[in-house]
Amino acid sequence: MAKFNLNPVKALIASIILIIAISGSLIFYYNAKVNELNREILTLGNKLDRVNENLKSDISSLNQNLTSEIDLVDSDLRNFKMRNKEEINTLTGLIDEIEKQSEIQLGELRDDLKSIQVKSQDFTAIIDDVIQSVVSVGTNKGLGSGVVIDSRGFIVTNYHVVEGASIIRVLTYSEDVYNTALIGYNDVADVAVLKVDASLPALRFGDSDDVRVGEKVIALGNPAGLSFTVTEGIISAVHRKGPNDLPIYLQTDVPINPGNSGGPLVDANSEIIGLNNFKVSGLEGLGFAVESNTVKDIADDVIAQYLQSQ
Repeated sequence: MAKFNLNPVKALIASIILIIAISGSLIFYYNAKVNELNREILTLGNKLDRVNENLKSDISSLNQNLTSEIDLVDSDLRNFKMRNKEEINTLTGLIDEIEKQSEIQLGELRDDLKSIQVKSQDFTAIIDDVIQSVVSVGTNKGLGSGVVIDSRGFIVTNYHVVEGASIIRVLTYSEDVYNTALIGYNDVADVAVLKVDASLPALRFGDSDDVRVGEKVIALGNPAGLSFTVTEGIISAVHRKGPNDLPIYLQTDVPINPGNSGGPLVDANSEIIGLNNFKVSGLEGLGFAVESNTVKDIADDVIAQYLQSQ
């Protein structure tokens, strides 16, 4: 058998070449694996990016939907509160209106009841209310009567009761005394308007055009200094004319004596239908009162001018 002898140098070179070849193969294999791993990492990163983007999109969409739902619920809640408030306000208004109508109807019913009582019996049903608005008018010239026509303290009386007086005071039914001022008058109609600084119960005017002959009436005043006297009678005639055809009077058989002048002539509805003025001397049951429509027109003009001047 032949014996193969290898030169040591050649053997070393061959070994180095073999090592290099093996190392290159290992390096190539390692690089291939690294590249493959990098590709997988890149693919995984792309998938994670897509998942992240999808997740962000889903979250954004969810937020939008949730915000929209919250806004819708909030809008519905506001609308409900608004409707509820409107319904409460409407209901409150209806209740207030019902209460007002009820008060009006109750007031009308009370007035009708009093009127029925007066027409069927006497005036006792209304006197307690009416007399609260009657006043005694005292001056340094004499004594008369008056009636409150406005709760702000406006009073009407006859002009001749206060004509030329330097001192005028009124005494109320509750025994309060007030200094008063003459703020205006019509001497032809013999109507004067006074003002006191007090809030007083007032009577309302009736329509004297509706007064009928034979209708029951009462006169309130202070005849002969007898404070807050009430006398009863009927209307004897309407639209009687005085000097210069003015003013227009109601004729009544209610006794009118000194001190009665300026007091109210009141009907069954607790309304002023006349202002007691005078009687024919020497004759009984022949008294006259200035019709309420004339008194009201004069008083309204005087009060309006007075308020404008304040």
